[in-house]
Amino acid sequence: MKPLLLVDGYNVIGAWREAEKSEWTLDESRDRLIRLLEDYAGYSGEDIVLVFDGYQSDRRLRSEETRGCLTVVFTRHGETADSYIERRAAETPRYVPLRVATSDGLEQSQVLSTGAVRLTSRELLRELRQTRSEGFTQNEKNTGVQRRQLEGRLSGKVVEQLEKLRRGKE
Repeated sequence: MKPLLLVDGYNVIGAWREAEKSEWTLDESRDRLIRLLEDYAGYSGEDIVLVFDGYQSDRRLRSEETRGCLTVVFTRHGETADSYIERRAAETPRYVPLRVATSDGLEQSQVLSTGAVRLTSRELLRELRQTRSEGFTQNEKNTGVQRRQLEGRLSGKVVEQLEKLRRGKE
């Protein structure tokens, strides 16, 4: 079995300085976190379960959507993300490497008792940034493509033609 990462979604969003600084709405923050974790799952090789709290919502049923190695869970009314994560951690066999990302102290204590490794929300965000940055750097090395320069993505012939146009020489 693949390693498993359980993520308390709203807890991570609450610790995400970029979201606060950029004044993203809750929906936008949620969508961005989902996209980041989808990318990260591809790099990390982990199955990731991102849990959003539906405790105070009108949701009668829990919803789960799987996107590759990422599963997005919205808990039902009356069910907290903490209780879902704690239950899922307790049900995970001990031989499966398990990490839980949350900054909630009580939840951290609960999941540590199941043998999980805890990760604060800020540690996870730092890991996401670092992995993404390293992934782009590695991709540039493997493909020879420069991320920020258009020239790095064009063939030599096209670059020559554009240079001639720029200089006014047809």
